[in-house]
Amino acid sequence: MFNKLQDMDIRGKKIILRCDFNVPMKDGEILDDTKIKESLETIKYLIDNNCKIIILSHFGKIKTKSDLKRYTLVPIAKRLLKLITHEPDYEQTHVVFSNHTRSTALKDKIDSLRPQEILVVENTRFEDYPSKYESNCDLELAKFWASLGDIYVNDAFASSHRKHASTYGIPQFIPGCIGFLVQDELEAMDKYILHPEKPFSVIMGGAKLEDKIKIIKKLLPVCDNLLLTGGIANSFLKALNLNVGFSLVTKNADLIKEIQELLLQYKEKIVLPFDAVVGSSYDKNYAAHKRIDEISNDDIILDLGNTTIKKYTNIISKSKTVFVNGTAGKYEDARFANGTKMLLKALADSPTKVIVGGGDSVSAVKNFNHQDDFEYLFTGGGASLEYIANNTLPALEILKKKEENYEVLDI
Repeated sequence: MFNKLQDMDIRGKKIILRCDFNVPMKDGEILDDTKIKESLETIKYLIDNNCKIIILSHFGKIKTKSDLKRYTLVPIAKRLLKLITHEPDYEQTHVVFSNHTRSTALKDKIDSLRPQEILVVENTRFEDYPSKYESNCDLELAKFWASLGDIYVNDAFASSHRKHASTYGIPQFIPGCIGFLVQDELEAMDKYILHPEKPFSVIMGGAKLEDKIKIIKKLLPVCDNLLLTGGIANSFLKALNLNVGFSLVTKNADLIKEIQELLLQYKEKIVLPFDAVVGSSYDKNYAAHKRIDEISNDDIILDLGNTTIKKYTNIISKSKTVFVNGTAGKYEDARFANGTKMLLKALADSPTKVIVGGGDSVSAVKNFNHQDDFEYLFTGGGASLEYIANNTLPALEILKKKEENYEVLDI
């Protein structure tokens, strides 16, 4: 099992804390600081233990030189300072920033850190320009970052499916453990998804079946109902030789054959749309309600129809646990938002334990103001799904490395 933060001897030590502060931002303004808030428990614990805290996080994708300005962590460090100093007993916390990701200047700043101070290091993905040192897990970079501290703490569940230098590389060189946010997400995953209270229903959507088939196959044996939406549902409808027009579907013939077998094996569990709200391949203003058997070659399925919503709502009402991954349709467009809106309302109105995972799903929950209505919202979409599929994540598995196998640091 993974080492937990509370079981480590951290008092007075330098801690490399990997957070996921990849927050939505527009014009330099943070739109949602949930990810920062959810690491405060770990940060406060480190302060209470007189640690020197060195925070690493990525933000966005760095592909061009202009991205270095666009994706700086400066606004995030400022928000962290505001959040932590508004916490009782932490008003005097000092947060400093390093605009270097790898330099003697960074080492000097860390050397001058006092206990209970926080240093936020600039975006780890700045190391991806012009060479992808972070994303390709360059071990020299990982070794440098490891040399900055005594213990590595992974509190970035949403990034733990990636083998990056800051997630997978550092714990190859120094002892590591999981922070409170990661512990919380793993406990929720086990309680609500891997061992749920039944009846257990899954609402699964998304654009690409290729991204979800492994998770679908893992969940089908344990769930009671799999309610399909979006491009995932379209591919299943296509597998039944139903016309889905210009709708998003898989073009993989082997995958179509695989889901045909699933439809036979789990015909009592898999629930597909009866009707839909469709757009047109040639008229961008077109929107119409149709039964699935009425779909024409020019139609694009973009939302669930009323009959399907009623059927799905009825199943929700009889479930004890519901896991939501995906929206009912293109909810960003008001013409195709009703399915997502009504399903979320049905979930909020029911006594069902509702668990939401996936970036689009969580965004929709917040868009329709249901963030306080559900049992648990996972911070990591891709990480949550990979954990369900594999029961582990690369950046967590590496934390099991035994101390005698750490490589010698020679910086």
